Amino acid sequence: MALDKQRVALTLGVTCAIVHLIWAVIVGLGYGQRVLDWMMGVHFIATPTMVGHFRLLTALGLIVAAFVGGYVIGWIFAAVWNYDLSKQLYRK
Repeated sequence: MALDKQRVALTLGVTCAIVHLIWAVIVGLGYGQRVLDWMMGVHFIATPTMVGHFRLLTALGLIVAAFVGGYVIGWIFAAVWNYDLSKQLYRK
């Protein structure tokens, strides 16, 4: 079954944007450093990374960039999936 590139791209783009919106809210509420420290700890990573101050324009830029990146990756994924599927159909 072929994938609809637009739907896959939008789905992944929106998902990435929502995840980053949640992160921006966490930072805006002042819990970013605690969450980052926990996240790094459960991955066995110890770096002196510090969460910066919340800025609305930076948060909006993050969310837009996450959407665009997710959209592009979703579109490429669906295109590759459909290309591979079409090759499978022609082999038979």
